[in-house]
Amino acid sequence: MKLMKLGTRPDSFFTSGHVRSVYTEVATDLQIQVDHCLFRLHKFPLLSKCLLLQALCADSDAVELPGFPGGAEAFEACAKFCYGVAITVGAHNVVPLRCAAGRLGMTEAVDGRGNLAAKLDAFLASCLLRRWRDALAVLRSAGRCYALAAECEELGVTSRCVEAVAMLITDPGGNGNAAAPARASSSSSPWWVRDVSDLRVDLFWRVMVAVKAAGTVKGRAVGDALRTYARRWLPTVVKSGYLVVEQTDISAADEGSFEVVARNSQLLVEKMTSLLPAERNAVSCSFFLKLLKAANILGASPASKAELTRRAALQLEDANVSDLLIPSCSSETMYDVDAVMAILEELALRQAAAAAAAAPEASPPHARGHRRSRSAESSEFEGARRSTSAAASHGAMVRIGRLVDGFLMEVAKDPNLPLDKLIAIAEAVPDCARPEHDHLYRAVDTYLRVHPEMDKGSRKKLCRVLNCRKLSETASMDAAQNELLPLRVVVQVLFFENARAAAALSGRPGPTAASPAWRVASGRCLSRQGGRQTDGEEAKDEQRLRRGLAAAPGPDDNDWSVEGLKRSASRISTLRMKLEEDEDADDEAFVVHRARAGLVRSASARVRALCAIPAGKPKRMLSRLWPSSSRRAGH
Repeated sequence: MKLMKLGTRPDSFFTSGHVRSVYTEVATDLQIQVDHCLFRLHKFPLLSKCLLLQALCADSDAVELPGFPGGAEAFEACAKFCYGVAITVGAHNVVPLRCAAGRLGMTEAVDGRGNLAAKLDAFLASCLLRRWRDALAVLRSAGRCYALAAECEELGVTSRCVEAVAMLITDPGGNGNAAAPARASSSSSPWWVRDVSDLRVDLFWRVMVAVKAAGTVKGRAVGDALRTYARRWLPTVVKSGYLVVEQTDISAADEGSFEVVARNSQLLVEKMTSLLPAERNAVSCSFFLKLLKAANILGASPASKAELTRRAALQLEDANVSDLLIPSCSSETMYDVDAVMAILEELALRQAAAAAAAAPEASPPHARGHRRSRSAESSEFEGARRSTSAAASHGAMVRIGRLVDGFLMEVAKDPNLPLDKLIAIAEAVPDCARPEHDHLYRAVDTYLRVHPEMDKGSRKKLCRVLNCRKLSETASMDAAQNELLPLRVVVQVLFFENARAAAALSGRPGPTAASPAWRVASGRCLSRQGGRQTDGEEAKDEQRLRRGLAAAPGPDDNDWSVEGLKRSASRISTLRMKLEEDEDADDEAFVVHRARAGLVRSASARVRALCAIPAGKPKRMLSRLWPSSSRRAGH
């Protein structure tokens, strides 16, 4: 740390209680009250260098200086300079001394031989602001006390310090800052990130604005600085929606008020949002969502929330389920589902805009025999590039679908979550983003168990988000035995599994839908479907089916004979007939899309189509399967 010594005389000042004076043979003729200290000094050395005292002492020998910058310590240092007593100036006290000299008017207009203000400015410019540690210490000193903030801004000290720190960051070797490159290799983050995290939020913001304006620092380095600063100063938002303050700002600690901490934290979120780098992946999606959580609790501006929502939507595929669990500010629900819905809506808008921009423009056909132009070749190259980008985009959408389903599994546990919001979140993800519906089925099952009071219509409305064709064998087995699901959904699951097994049989036995376990599950469904049974009969049937499921032969029992396949086909026919019996009592209209697009059937025909053998010559399919079973039986 660089130091400057001013004056040559020995220190002759002394303190007696609250009175401070100087040893001289001449009696003092001036009294100056600064805070709680009374200074008894001489007019001549002070008035010869202080313009303010010249004006105040014109009518009185006793003056008071309320709210003096730097307090009694800074005034005593200025008085010693006037007496020629040696004082030492460094980064630790140059700011209060400069503010005190400015208040007293110790400029060149009073003493042309070099007054205190000019000497301090020269020391700052030539020495302190050219070295990283000294410049940062001066800037911290300028921001440590709010009482000096106005004086520093008026004198331009803060602006000069901010510019100097930003210059040392963007050009560490340009001002002789040789220590910076040596520290750059000691950490994965930039060498300056940890140092600037000690600054007050408004000073940190000004430094980062100057750094970004220079254009020489990468966005990832700016993101590292924002992350480090937020980790140190931003309160943690817990699941209950409260703030946990691990370390408070110095100014907030002086006030001792939680409201001051919350106000400073709100300012921090808004300032950091404005500093987010434009480059993709410069900041993680988890960090965006962390800021969004804090913005919701702290009541940040709508513009900040909208920007965080937009940035989170751009990188949503990199988020975790815990990142999306944003605590709700209201007491109605546990998590803020509306905030997640806003992110998904923003994602849909971005996807639509990207699809519109990537759509190939129609080009006129070339004349026959003409040679292909460079523009045509460029178009083909652009098409290949778009195909690669589309594949990457599809993978990102699949990750987003898996993320949203995991989020639904968590929020479904909330007993106060409205059904419409759960369905809206589930339907916000396109169908291509869900190659399988197992996690979505778990979310639906969880919501049904948490809300046992749901009526039949609400259960059917919820289950419409499921695609039974996309359930795995394990999920299908669970759904077939799930008493909370509407019966029609269970029948759909059983039918699709039987039809899938009939279409995919390859001669190797396995635990598919046509296996004995599935046929027992189908029987259970049919026992639930029979409305003419009494409660006692249904209970007996369920017990019998459970025993049959436990005692059902496994896939090694070679039940893939001709008779077994015929029983499987008979099971499908039985499901179809049971649905026809129940269609009069069911007031729900289900639309089934067949391979021939454009055909819309009546309600009765749609139900029959639901349980029909898949189109494509079923007799031919079964005749192709039976001989293989006969050959295996013959062996």
